[in-house]
Amino acid sequence: MTDRRSSSAGAASPRRPAEHAWLITGPLALVAVVFSTIIGLVTPDPLGEWGLTVLLLAVMVVAGLPMLNFVIGRQSFGVRLTEIPLVLGFYFLSPLMVVLAYTLATLVTHLRYRFGIAKLAFNVANASAAASFAALMLLALPPIHGVGPGTWGILFASVSTFTLATLVGVAGVITVMHGWQAGARVLRNAPAPLLTSAINAVIGLVVLIALETTWWSAVLLAVLAGAVAMVYRSYAQFFRQHRTLGGMYDLAKAMTAEGQGGNLVDVLLVRIRALMQAEYATLWLPAHGRHPEVMLTARVDDTGLLDVAPTPDVVREEARRQERSLALGVRLGGDEDLRASLRATGVKDVIAVPLRSGQAVIGTLEVANRLSDVGHFTPADIPIFETVAAHAAVALENSRLVDRLRHDAYHDALTKLPNRRRITSALDESVKIRAPGEVVALLLFDVDGLRRVNESLGHAAGDKVLVEVADRLRASAPSSALVGRAGGDEFLVTMRLESAEAALDLAAQLREQIRDEMIFDTLTLDVDTAVGVAVHPDHGSDAATLLQRVDLAATAAKSVPGSVQLFNPGLESRSLRRLGLAGDLRRALDDGELTVYFQPKVTLRDRRLVGVECLARWEHPTHGTVAPEDFVAVAEHTGQLDRLTEIVLREGLRRSRDWAQADQPLSVAVNLSPRTLTDQHFPDRVQDLLAEFEVPPQRLTLEITEAGVLDGTDRPIPTLRRLRDLGVRLSVDDFGTGDSSLAHLRRLPVHEVKVDRSFVQGMATDPGDLAIVNAVVTLSQQFGLAVVAEGVESELTLELLQDIGCEIGQGFLFSRPLPYERLEAWFGAQVDPETISAAELPRLRVVP
Repeated sequence: MTDRRSSSAGAASPRRPAEHAWLITGPLALVAVVFSTIIGLVTPDPLGEWGLTVLLLAVMVVAGLPMLNFVIGRQSFGVRLTEIPLVLGFYFLSPLMVVLAYTLATLVTHLRYRFGIAKLAFNVANASAAASFAALMLLALPPIHGVGPGTWGILFASVSTFTLATLVGVAGVITVMHGWQAGARVLRNAPAPLLTSAINAVIGLVVLIALETTWWSAVLLAVLAGAVAMVYRSYAQFFRQHRTLGGMYDLAKAMTAEGQGGNLVDVLLVRIRALMQAEYATLWLPAHGRHPEVMLTARVDDTGLLDVAPTPDVVREEARRQERSLALGVRLGGDEDLRASLRATGVKDVIAVPLRSGQAVIGTLEVANRLSDVGHFTPADIPIFETVAAHAAVALENSRLVDRLRHDAYHDALTKLPNRRRITSALDESVKIRAPGEVVALLLFDVDGLRRVNESLGHAAGDKVLVEVADRLRASAPSSALVGRAGGDEFLVTMRLESAEAALDLAAQLREQIRDEMIFDTLTLDVDTAVGVAVHPDHGSDAATLLQRVDLAATAAKSVPGSVQLFNPGLESRSLRRLGLAGDLRRALDDGELTVYFQPKVTLRDRRLVGVECLARWEHPTHGTVAPEDFVAVAEHTGQLDRLTEIVLREGLRRSRDWAQADQPLSVAVNLSPRTLTDQHFPDRVQDLLAEFEVPPQRLTLEITEAGVLDGTDRPIPTLRRLRDLGVRLSVDDFGTGDSSLAHLRRLPVHEVKVDRSFVQGMATDPGDLAIVNAVVTLSQQFGLAVVAEGVESELTLELLQDIGCEIGQGFLFSRPLPYERLEAWFGAQVDPETISAAELPRLRVVP
């Protein structure tokens, strides 16, 4: 017959304690006692023929040893020959003696497996109940006479009854232990054991006929049984080898197929567990580099992997320490202390093999608990498992290599942040999901001054700055944000936010976090960023468009260092126009197409002309007048800013010389870009130009925007001090538009403050603007600074400026910026001839 047992360690859900088996064992034992009593009462001489009974008991014990053992899931199937002695017993002995012999044979054969008391009691009770039920069936059938077909049918029916009763008992206990689905599965698998039982019964009938013919046939039958046993044994060995080789081939093929994917560990552990017929297969990889610790276990009947292992940690740590396979169990032996730790966790045997990458041990692979109660790992399993582990180590190492290459492809090597490709991929996924009331925000941080750090301190220092910026962004950004490096000195942050305004607020907060001082050895650096912001769906429906437009916003932000700029459509059209102007500007500078205009600066009390501001203008042959902010930005990004600044300086100083020679000494003011202040050679060039045109330094005023001179760092100060030492006047242009206060001016070597036109023009209508201008004028005068009001366009504004004590102004009330020829004509028409003398500046006629 086929004997079916459930595994002792772990089980399919639901798993109930072994004590629940008594719910079936008790009734089976009662059935066996009742049926045996009935058999004893209805059978004459029920306890006779003890000698033949002892012989039958011995045959049943031998027949009860499994010849072939198969494991399916948690169940082991042992092919036994118990039906053969049952056929002989029911023919030669009284039914009660058969029941007694089979019960004792079952007890003897199961004691050798050292089952728990609950399982042993069930197997004995089930065997006794099935045998007594079969004996009753035999008594209910007609009496046996001879060995003809009638006897065959009676004995076959009795043995079949025994097999069916055994299966019902097994199905009952499995239902109690594991649920009705497991019990139903036993009944669905009943055809296999029934067929085996029928074959054994037929063999028993053949043996019976032979013995009934002559007892000498027992000799031939014994020889035949020995030969069959050897054949069975050889077949069993061949079957195991074939199954092992087939399993290893399937494992290697599966590892190759899944090596490039993310399911390698799942496939690996599940197949190794099945190949080794183990209840558990565990992979342990200690934390290494960016890879966290891995502890995953495949358990029979579980579809997923567990993050725990049944074996104690000391076992795998010892295998890793000794760098050799460690086998512990009944048939494996091993260190007694380690075996004691196994028994404490309920594990009966384990094989742990170190996984190697070259000479280094990268982890362990282990299997625990050979399936079925009678199964144990043997020394023959160790080399098989070591071979499997070697293949697994190669597959895992290759998988890690692929993972590392994939990681490197999507991450920046220096900062370890996701790179532009990874950010693009994440953006593509984000914009596909419509979230009402939310936008996908993209922030681009452009690190200011990295080129200067590289040039002054070397690229190693520049790399440290980038790493520090990356760390600060990563630490300051919300946990839901994805922070990456776009390349060069640009960093990207993307996340979902409530609105574009929230994105601007976040950009400002992160920029402030980055601006903190960075200390490298003994050097302290102040690093600022310009930030561009774009949001989906307002500014683009795909990643490529958003990246393009956030670049434009960041470029616009760089024109005012340290600012945050939200994308708007005007930036795109201007950017396209600037792209076409790059080559034209170089040609215009070479051909002298740029001209310099002059806007007068006058005293507000008596309208004396004190100087002019020099302004570059470009009349493009195709596009017409190009806005100064456009071609200045093009000059900055194409490396032509120095040429543009020198052209304006030369023209302004040349006119200043000419005016002085005509007894009309006027100062000239030239605007500087913030980038120019980072050029350590610029003061030398200014000194050379002053000497070339023989203009006193005090007649040259250099105007720098508030954001450029008050950027929160000390970088402009050395250049400003050198220019001041030359005698050049320094002016802070567009004051009031930035975040600085007048108190900051006290530490800067400047002489003049120009109030931005937006406040001056609003003085007549906005009390707030009037208060701002009044405060600037009052505090500047207290600091000893001259004040120039820009944008004076009405008499009312002029009167208000006079009332608060502002000294100098410029604006359309006096004149627009004019080319030199028109300025001369305007100058001749406006100047009062009586005021022209070498001792004082020319006074303008009162404009009605």
